[in-house]
Amino acid sequence: MKILVTGATGKVGSRFVTRILGRGYKVRILVRDAAKAASLEALGAELVIGDLYNTETLPPAVQGVDAVVHLAALFRTFTDNEGIVKTNHAGTMALAHAAMAAGVKRFVFTSTGNVYRTDNLRPSKEGDMVNENDPRPYSSSKIAAEQELIGLHKSNGFDVRVLRLGFVYGEKDPHMEEIIPYLKMLKFHSGSRMHMVHHLDVAQALTLLLHTDGLDGETFNVADDAPISMYEIADFAGKVAEAFEPVEGPLAYPFQGVMNISKLRIKTGFRPLVPSYYVALDLGLL
Repeated sequence: MKILVTGATGKVGSRFVTRILGRGYKVRILVRDAAKAASLEALGAELVIGDLYNTETLPPAVQGVDAVVHLAALFRTFTDNEGIVKTNHAGTMALAHAAMAAGVKRFVFTSTGNVYRTDNLRPSKEGDMVNENDPRPYSSSKIAAEQELIGLHKSNGFDVRVLRLGFVYGEKDPHMEEIIPYLKMLKFHSGSRMHMVHHLDVAQALTLLLHTDGLDGETFNVADDAPISMYEIADFAGKVAEAFEPVEGPLAYPFQGVMNISKLRIKTGFRPLVPSYYVALDLGLL
């Protein structure tokens, strides 16, 4: 199987590409800067220079591949909301249309658990309502891309699979450290929780979606077995005092950030290789 991976030089993409190259996959990566992908090229990745913003560069990128794993995304910047929407929604659809025109057999899109409503009264399942009016451009752009991709499946039979990721961590990824300043800025309660997912399990889930037949047009959550509290995250970093207000009221949304992963387990056989942050800590996988 030959795969095109976007976002290959990012936190998730670089670890995923390294792993699947090691398993013998033929991998092409779409990059804007060849220098940033030199280490992946040295491992055997085929580079194609292009940009989601430049649709003319996309047909050569998808030509001759069996599947696309679309990881490229622009996250929270607080300054470039237009760029977030352009990358996560318009760029995704441009790539999907190019892939469909080239006869690519499978398109795996990585989305986020942030699409769910904060006031859900249980761990969020794939069929639960998403917050289409979310003022956060990252979440709303992912929702728009998901919906339009599923529309392509319904109208054209395009084999799309959507994977909603928990908070990705591990393997020297700085995500954990980077989130600390946002906890207080975004007024997270110390008792609020979120589901995380280790890079090993992101790769496992993506690989399962690449190879499991009969999942066309479906959406899946991926996360570890137990959510972790924001207090624990800040405590691990030794920055509890910096992360939260000294006096907090009651926790308003106890299931915000908590996901149900039973669908992925049932339909693909997925089982977390790293079932919790504590296991990752014990095994030296951080």
